Amino acid sequence: MKMQKIVVVLIGLLLLFAGKASAQQVKTDYDRSANFAQYKTYSWEHVKTQDALDVDRIKSAVNTALAAKGWTQVDSGGDVSIVAVEMTRDQQTLNTFYDGFGGGWGWRRFGGGGFGDATTTTETYKVGTVVVDLFDTKTKQLIWRGTTSDTLSNKSDKNIKNLDKGVEKMFKQFPPGSSKK
Repeated sequence: MKMQKIVVVLIGLLLLFAGKASAQQVKTDYDRSANFAQYKTYSWEHVKTQDALDVDRIKSAVNTALAAKGWTQVDSGGDVSIVAVEMTRDQQTLNTFYDGFGGGWGWRRFGGGGFGDATTTTETYKVGTVVVDLFDTKTKQLIWRGTTSDTLSNKSDKNIKNLDKGVEKMFKQFPPGSSKK
């Protein structure tokens, strides 16, 4: 009986932490008619964030990713203009733990017990999202958008590491249609 409780609690905790560990989501989309071969330089237009410290962190992560693709940053007038937005939101999850199985499956078959008591708790945590938009500077048309979202930590170093990792994933298949990795 005690072993069943321990197994159920361990499985619940494993599922809880597995969900958080793989919470980072990265998505990209682009204008299928854009010719990315014509773009070689970029300029920063604007970074909007609630935390002024994150402006340079976002720029640094994107600059590193684009430099790895052979793009060059210029102060103004680049082929592409970049706008980035960072936002946070509260997310909730429900966690249910069972404290026993009411005597086990066999006991239930003979008219006794059930699953025992269940306790459900609500956990609230913060999720941060960064959206990076690339615009053709001449036409002002959006040509590419990438987003990365992840659970925020209370540790700044961990958030910076997750930002860098998310932006790296965002630009992994960039520019679209190329074999460059």
